[in-house]
Amino acid sequence: MRPNSSSSSSSRMPGRRRANRRLPSSQPSATQGKGLFSRIRARWAWLLGQRFHYAAALFIVCWLLLWFRAFEVQVLLGPVYSEMAERQHTYTEVIEGARGSILDRNGRVLARSVACQSVYANPRVMEDINDAAERLAPLLKRSPADLAAVFRKNKAFIWLARKVDDATATAIQKEGIPGIGLSREFERVYPYRHLAGQLLGFVGVDSHGLEGVELAYDDRLRGTSVKSRVSRNAAEQILNQKEEPSEQRGEDIHLTIDVQVQFIAEDVIADAVRSSGARWGGVLVSEVESGEILAWAQYPFFNPNNYREASSALYRNRLSGDSLEPGSTFKPLLMAAALEEKLVTPETKIFCENGVWRTRYAPIRDDTHAYGELTATEIISRSSNIGMAKIGLMLGTQKFHSYLARLGFGQRTGIGIHESRGILRAPRDWSELDLMSTSFGQSISVTGIQMLQAYTILADGGEFRPLSLVMNEPGQSDNASGQRIFSKRTTRTVLKMMEETVDGNGTGTRARIPGLRVAGKTGTAQKADHSGRGYSRKRLASFGGIVPADAPRYVIYVMLDEPTTTGYGGAIAAPVFQKVASRTLAYNGYLPDVTFAMAEQAKERALTPAQREQRRKDAIYLANLAKYRAEKARKERERAQKMAGKALADNTLMPNLRGLTLRKTIETCVARGIIPTMEGSGTFVLRQSPAPGSRINEDSTCTVWLTDTPPDSETSPSAAKE
Repeated sequence: MRPNSSSSSSSRMPGRRRANRRLPSSQPSATQGKGLFSRIRARWAWLLGQRFHYAAALFIVCWLLLWFRAFEVQVLLGPVYSEMAERQHTYTEVIEGARGSILDRNGRVLARSVACQSVYANPRVMEDINDAAERLAPLLKRSPADLAAVFRKNKAFIWLARKVDDATATAIQKEGIPGIGLSREFERVYPYRHLAGQLLGFVGVDSHGLEGVELAYDDRLRGTSVKSRVSRNAAEQILNQKEEPSEQRGEDIHLTIDVQVQFIAEDVIADAVRSSGARWGGVLVSEVESGEILAWAQYPFFNPNNYREASSALYRNRLSGDSLEPGSTFKPLLMAAALEEKLVTPETKIFCENGVWRTRYAPIRDDTHAYGELTATEIISRSSNIGMAKIGLMLGTQKFHSYLARLGFGQRTGIGIHESRGILRAPRDWSELDLMSTSFGQSISVTGIQMLQAYTILADGGEFRPLSLVMNEPGQSDNASGQRIFSKRTTRTVLKMMEETVDGNGTGTRARIPGLRVAGKTGTAQKADHSGRGYSRKRLASFGGIVPADAPRYVIYVMLDEPTTTGYGGAIAAPVFQKVASRTLAYNGYLPDVTFAMAEQAKERALTPAQREQRRKDAIYLANLAKYRAEKARKERERAQKMAGKALADNTLMPNLRGLTLRKTIETCVARGIIPTMEGSGTFVLRQSPAPGSRINEDSTCTVWLTDTPPDSETSPSAAKE
């Protein structure tokens, strides 16, 4: 029975288990609950194992993708992205070296370059065009709409403002506007403003010379250009600014010009042009021994710092660029040729037709004079056109033309800057009338620099010496240097004739310098009519002079174009020579004491009785003033002497000039780079401005008041009583 029962029970077990599995979960047994949790744990463990595999697989896939992307970026697309970054943050800039400076013979800077900033835009990297325009407009003083229109052009580089001032550059940099950057450039500055403006010329916005010395020597002055890779941030600010290599800077050029002589010449010619109502005027000064040009002055002045505001007529260098008929200043050159050919002597007499010579071509006249028979010397001193025309016929076309060509007419002098050749026609094109008119400075066209060269040859004993404008610079006419054109005997004779023009009864008496021998020649040339059919009423007044005549040091040539008060060179050009020569000689210490004394005597003789009486009253006033303030003056002198002692040891301090003679005053001031201005008349300095001990700089001036008696001398009782 049991076996059956056991077998039957065992046979029912599977069915029971199946029935138990179908029991609802709401009535689980203890055995059933234990199996469920175990199954859940088993399933969860299985899931965890599968998730790890999934995560590991996903990680491996991502890792492979990242490595592939890195390989793509670094290897496959690396050069492309590198080029893009290079374009966005790195720029190739052309860095211009600073231009070399232009200095005078003593090292004073006439032109120099200073670093400045220019503003540019890169609209492609701008975040907000309108915002950038609004922020930048007030700084550049432009309208926002205008700037926004510029930015919309979508170019990679646009100049907005060139060479702005430091304050503007700093303000733009502080704004940090994306797409707006600053680039370093160089601006040309002329410290002496208009001094030698037409000679120096000017430089354009791209630092290229456009006129004058700046243009002629542009290759030497201009700095070298190099390309540099520059990194910038998003605000277009340079991250790796490099200093400019010293070898990039242009070459310095030392001119033969002397700033002090140039100042003297400009001061005098400006007064002459204003007082005569001339269209323009010019003065050239050369040193005989070296042929170096010391002054190149032209008025109206031109300031290269403001060249954009000037017209071409203002900055035109007329002394080398304008060719005009020279007039009577040409006569000494013909006379030298005739003397060299032994056709005349100083005593040769020539009939001057009583003022009018009616040739078969045209009448030739001596202006306002009716001369009969004159010697060759008198023909020069009295400037007879008829006498010179007859001497020209004696010399002949071929010989006259030969001398003029050897003197440098019809060709450039070779000083380096732009100049006109003038007009010297071939001998075959000369008529007899041309020969006669050329003999007194018409029918030929020359420049001021050509006339200066010819007069320098006369002053240097007849030997050709090319003029020079740059120190230690071989001239372009070196092949002619040393060529003898006239003998020394001939040039000495011509200079004596020219002395008669100044010191005798000639036309140049206003060029006299007391105590010195002066050789000179006046010129009054008619200007050709624009129609080309004859001559107009306009004149060119000129004067060429050599000083001292017995031992030539300086040649000075003066031109005044179209004066309105009078057209005669003896009246308006000769005084310019006298003033420039006197002050230049004084500056260099060559003016003798007798000059001052004789000048005072000449002033005294020229005074009217009323003026003399006024001078007497002024002297009495000064004498009484000296007496009443004697004690105060004594204390001031003691203090001034102490300061003067310091000034003697320090050239940067104004010396005490009170009581010094006029010559000593000039020498003392010039030694410190100052040209004094004289007020009143006399031989001794009464007072000065600025006071002794004042600091001296490049712009310092000095004014002294003169008196006839030493201010330290005791005033006589009679004078005090009066």
